[in-house]
Amino acid sequence: MIDPGNATVEHRGAPTLEEVARVAGVSRSTVSRVINNSPGVSVRSRQAVTRAIESLGYVPNEAARSLVTRRTNSVALVVSEPGERVFSDPFFAGVLRGVHAGLSGSNRQLVLTMLAEDDDGARLEKYLSSGHVDGALVVSMHGNDPLPKRLAEAGLPVVAGGRPLSGGDVPYVDADNFTGALAAARHLVATGRRRIGTLAGPADMAVGIDRLAGWRRGVSEAKLATDAVVHSDFTVDAGAAAMAELLDRHPDLDAVFAAADIIAVGALRELAARGRVVPDDVAVVGFDDSVLATTVTPALTTVRQPVEELGRTMTWRLLAQLAGEEPLPPSILLPTELVVRSSA
Repeated sequence: MIDPGNATVEHRGAPTLEEVARVAGVSRSTVSRVINNSPGVSVRSRQAVTRAIESLGYVPNEAARSLVTRRTNSVALVVSEPGERVFSDPFFAGVLRGVHAGLSGSNRQLVLTMLAEDDDGARLEKYLSSGHVDGALVVSMHGNDPLPKRLAEAGLPVVAGGRPLSGGDVPYVDADNFTGALAAARHLVATGRRRIGTLAGPADMAVGIDRLAGWRRGVSEAKLATDAVVHSDFTVDAGAAAMAELLDRHPDLDAVFAAADIIAVGALRELAARGRVVPDDVAVVGFDDSVLATTVTPALTTVRQPVEELGRTMTWRLLAQLAGEEPLPPSILLPTELVVRSSA
């Protein structure tokens, strides 16, 4: 066997698998098994191959390696929203930071995919299920979005961010939206508010449904009316429009729970335009505790959800599944907490 420590190898260009085998004094197939961490290689041969790789500066051809392992060493973060919304909402930035942190040290690349304006999801589904990625993290699902279920049925490991309304056996990670909204409603009741409305999230998303249910329970248990409800998309403009509609319907409103900080920012804008002072005339509570909560005036009382931890936990769950770990929880619920500031 040739000693890699003393061997002098002259080559042009990048070193090849054959050179590693020659320097290590083993067969090409043995080098391949070592690189792919396959069994059936002696400790002595494995050490010889490792030394040869280091001495030559050999870098495995990932494209060829993927043909053997059937792995691409990449995972997709799928956001079922158009790019304009993704880049304007701090929630998605927080999830992305968490996913990136979760992948750190895993030698896997992240592929960010978003729903094109003219795509019903079919093209995205075809791309993801055609072997381009090893698994997918899917967030911001609307209605009975079939994508997570179809990807899982196609054999692609999938973890959803948020409870999928489409059902199926897709594992998911979510924040405790119901309890968080309940805490917000109880806080408003405890501060003496008696005409409490809500700017609920989209009715076709689990997050909108669960936060609305939590608010409704907190208000109804205080024997207060629960009819002051307007749904809103997760944008500032939509929040402002929803707040205007809520005030037109219920001018006696003295408090509002917004299903997201970004909606609450729009609500604050509309309240200021109408001369309503926050919190004296109308108290406002948001949800997320995003960077928006501390950059608006007055600072926003809000429900903190661990957005980055959501991304990290989704990533952990997917990587654990890819590694074949068993058993794994079908769902994980992360805690929320109320953060009291000046707006309520």
